Amino acid sequence: MFCYSEGLLGAFTTVLLAALVLSRSAVFSCLLTGGLYLALRLLSLEPVALQRAQQVVQPRGNPARIAHRGGSHDAPENTLAAIRQAADNGATGVEIDLEFTADGIPILMHDETVDRTTDGSGSLRDLTFTEIRQFNPCAKHRLWRDYRGEKVPTLKEAVLESMHNNLIIYFDVKGHADQAVAALRLLYLEYPRLYNTSVVCSFLPDVVYKMRKADRNIITALTHRPWSFSHLGDGTPRYKSAWRHYLAEVVDVVMDWAMHNFLWHLCGTSVFLMQKNFISQDYVKKWSSKGVQVVGWTVNSFAEKMYYENVLQATYITDSMLEDCDPHY
Repeated sequence: MFCYSEGLLGAFTTVLLAALVLSRSAVFSCLLTGGLYLALRLLSLEPVALQRAQQVVQPRGNPARIAHRGGSHDAPENTLAAIRQAADNGATGVEIDLEFTADGIPILMHDETVDRTTDGSGSLRDLTFTEIRQFNPCAKHRLWRDYRGEKVPTLKEAVLESMHNNLIIYFDVKGHADQAVAALRLLYLEYPRLYNTSVVCSFLPDVVYKMRKADRNIITALTHRPWSFSHLGDGTPRYKSAWRHYLAEVVDVVMDWAMHNFLWHLCGTSVFLMQKNFISQDYVKKWSSKGVQVVGWTVNSFAEKMYYENVLQATYITDSMLEDCDPHY
């Protein structure tokens, strides 16, 4: 599903027609469309230079292989061990998830709770850093016996480990826009090398917009999966109630249209992270014509990886650098 118009002209033509149908007033429709266009022009942020973004997304001009959560199939996700293992396995970079403890410490964690990945239990908003540090982040992993003494790392620890191993970093911000922007901006100022070796990405446009507004030199990406409001990652409907499900599908259509037609422009993004099932050669070309690099996720089979490297010539994010595996949601 793509509500994809050719450029901003197509997007605003769609808005104009929709307004005409709903309001049946040519004056109102023109004023609304013109106002929205003017607002977009005034509020939109310029992306970083195309060449800079290309050097980070495709170092030395070749598709990069990014280890998802550090390579969550090959090692316990979002740990320093995973980052080291990804480097040993030949990854170009790592994607890591940024969350916050109850006392505001930025850590690596994908979920809002610690239950799925650690031997602890509870919500991040109720647990301090000291409490979370007592949990074993390898406890639920299939290779837990191979990883002893790991702790839930801080964001800074993960950055230092990644830089030590010369890895590109994709910071996946899960929420808490203001906290995340403040924490990341401090890191970029402390380690300027990050400006040319990392990307800040999020499903949430407000995170990306605030990040770009806070520091125009940071490379950013919007992350998108069609039907994410109505379905879980494995395709299961998110809601049992029929009306909630169909309402969520309407939101999905609107969000998909917005992502492809104006949010990327508003946020000044240089990269678009798209779920692999929706990427084609034509899709990559359309974004490339706008100066935006496409990165696919999560690409987990050898055949898919060869397709990305040799046909699409696009960077991809994978759960395993070593073998085929099911996606880790």
